[in-house]
Amino acid sequence: MSTPQSIVIIGGGLAGAKTAEALRVNGYEGSITLIAAEDYLPYERPPLSKEYMAGKVGFDKAIVHPAEWYKENNVTLRQGVRATAIDAGSRQVTVDDGGNTETINYDKLVLATGSAVRKLPIPGADASNVHYLRTVEDSDAIKATFGEGKKLVLIGGGWIGLEVASAARGAGTDVTVLEGGKLPLLKVLGETVAQVFADLHVANGVDLRTEVKITDIVTEDGRAVGVRLDDGEVVPADAVVIGIGVTPVIDLAETAGLEIDNGVLVDAALRTSDPDIYAVGDIANHDHPVLGHRIRVEHWATALNQPAAAVKSLLGKDAEFTNLPYFFTDQFDLGCEYVGHATGSQEKVFIRGNLETREFVAFWVDTENRILAAMNVNVWDVPDQIKPLIASGKSVDTEKLVDPEVPYSEL
Repeated sequence: MSTPQSIVIIGGGLAGAKTAEALRVNGYEGSITLIAAEDYLPYERPPLSKEYMAGKVGFDKAIVHPAEWYKENNVTLRQGVRATAIDAGSRQVTVDDGGNTETINYDKLVLATGSAVRKLPIPGADASNVHYLRTVEDSDAIKATFGEGKKLVLIGGGWIGLEVASAARGAGTDVTVLEGGKLPLLKVLGETVAQVFADLHVANGVDLRTEVKITDIVTEDGRAVGVRLDDGEVVPADAVVIGIGVTPVIDLAETAGLEIDNGVLVDAALRTSDPDIYAVGDIANHDHPVLGHRIRVEHWATALNQPAAAVKSLLGKDAEFTNLPYFFTDQFDLGCEYVGHATGSQEKVFIRGNLETREFVAFWVDTENRILAAMNVNVWDVPDQIKPLIASGKSVDTEKLVDPEVPYSEL
């Protein structure tokens, strides 16, 4: 395999920046062009609903690399430039730079286009003070709605909704969370652990409404003033945040003729159906060699770690991405980490520790007592001990599993 002379990366987030970094770390000396649709330097998104939104850190802490890094490493960073099409046959990317169209040639292409928020198709959702969270501007706009005596209504009790609720309550905001399910995070965590998060928010003053149906957002003079439920009640709001999930941005992959199914299909090495194109981050539907099935993960750790494996493969080295899925969240006084993959509602859940004090490790176990996933809540230094248990695919003794006195190495 000859070394590519020109590599183009589409996507100005964490995955795109880490791809450029991995290329230089692995000794690649050719041309690197990073196309970033936003005007900002590539940045990480978790702080937008966590420390940055809570006012604990500045935006500079979210920046992956300073501007000097791109110059020093001879990476051409095209900020505020949007890729509009890929011609895989001629290996060209068409971009729009402020109304000027041009094409960029590549030998290898890496797609790191990320996700876009799901929009809620109800009347009033286009009001000026109805917000979604994806960019730093979104985070700033939401943060500006916080404060004593202000009413914020969050539609959706997923990770983003609950993290925004935590930040808003920390600023003294009156917060209502409207969730269609029986509990927030129910589909992800199952009833036992989801109840912990529900109780946490209620204990911290969040008005948590579950099993609700929303008909519209009530507006006056183009601004939202409340959210109407199907029983006619209007929940008052000075602002509304909608957090009902994201969808992978795959339009460019489609123009390139790549195989698509819940994202961009990639093999264990993150190679798409076109051998000259790789995909990393939110869009990559990955044939995971450890889990034994395909998985698409919309979390920070995937964007952080997949590029290293993709770059090694791209440069002709043997490489597979074997990391287990991982994410973390911080809400009020609860911090937790999750490793592995489970559906939450379809496996048995075993608890090591105390649910009431919110200091425990939850394990999702299949019918053959194999650990599929684990979440440590206010208990630390756990994931590295549990990862080998998940990766081994071996059955465990569930009585030992819930006994804090039994080391993980003896399970």
